[in-house]
Amino acid sequence: MLESLGAAGSLGWGVAVFLLAAAVTVLGSVRMAALGDVLADRTGWGEAVFGAVFFGLATSLSGIVMTAVSAASDEPGLAYGNAVGGIAAQTLALAAADFFYRRANLEHAAASAANLLFGCLLIGLLALALLAAFGPDVTLLGVHPASAAMVAFYLGGLRLIRDKSELPMWRAVETAETVVDTPDEASGGPDGDRGGAAAGDRVAQHRTGALWARFAAIGLFVAAGGWAVAEAAAAIMAATGLSAGFVGAVLMGLVNALPETVTAIAAVRRGAMTLAVAAVIGGNSLDVLNLVVGDVFYRAGSLFHAPGPDELFLTAGALLMTTILLGGLLIRQTRGWGRIGFEGVLLIAVYLGIVSVLAF
Repeated sequence: MLESLGAAGSLGWGVAVFLLAAAVTVLGSVRMAALGDVLADRTGWGEAVFGAVFFGLATSLSGIVMTAVSAASDEPGLAYGNAVGGIAAQTLALAAADFFYRRANLEHAAASAANLLFGCLLIGLLALALLAAFGPDVTLLGVHPASAAMVAFYLGGLRLIRDKSELPMWRAVETAETVVDTPDEASGGPDGDRGGAAAGDRVAQHRTGALWARFAAIGLFVAAGGWAVAEAAAAIMAATGLSAGFVGAVLMGLVNALPETVTAIAAVRRGAMTLAVAAVIGGNSLDVLNLVVGDVFYRAGSLFHAPGPDELFLTAGALLMTTILLGGLLIRQTRGWGRIGFEGVLLIAVYLGIVSVLAF
């Protein structure tokens, strides 16, 4: 497919594939929000852990495929840029979701120990990626040792978060605007007056096994667009002369971020605030692990040493945006600047700055 697109010089076909993939991810992600809200209650994991692990995995499938295809096609800059570019764009998604919750700042309503710890986990993973990039260029069986370290760090972090979420030493002070993650008695939509309650009630009528099957099927449906996007991105880069950093970080990153963005907005409209934040932070943590996937599929050496200054600049930008988000979750501003919190404004400004530097 890539060769035919490139031979035809068809920028229009590449753009068409991007638009089609966007439509697929939007439709699938809206449905996943309803299914995930019910499954979070039935599994007993809660919105934060379920959202970060299962939502994060399902919404990251397209990004995983994009990274693997790009790395296997000897486009390491595209693979690396897609992984870290998705993190920056997905963090920005919380600012978009904040517009849809009018009672208070989203980070105020969704503050929890688990979400804060997932933010710390994300910062640690990004730091490991940077350490690997500036460390020795060595591989074992074609894979950099940092890949194994990042997987172990992620799994250890999950266990720590799960344990500390059950018996936390830190709790967010509950206010009139705090939305507490409590399982719904009917295992349908979350408690309270929620725009998606009726949809949640319909979902709750199905057996848990059937819900898992539908959740997995929709996740694979979303992932199917990832392969086409990766192929189209390489064709667009060849046709326009744009850098791998810009195409991977901005174009692929935005498409990669669509599932988390739509899921976060849909969750907010259902009143599942903790799930909205957890889906984005958890998806971001898994996107860092996309670098591990890319390192495995990239056979020319270490993927961590393939990126140029643009990709490393983007990694540092993702670190900054995650730090701003953590600050918002800690400060918990009830009413922010305009219709969003101070962290939302800063996230928008930082992301636009990153894109401007990469573009020019």
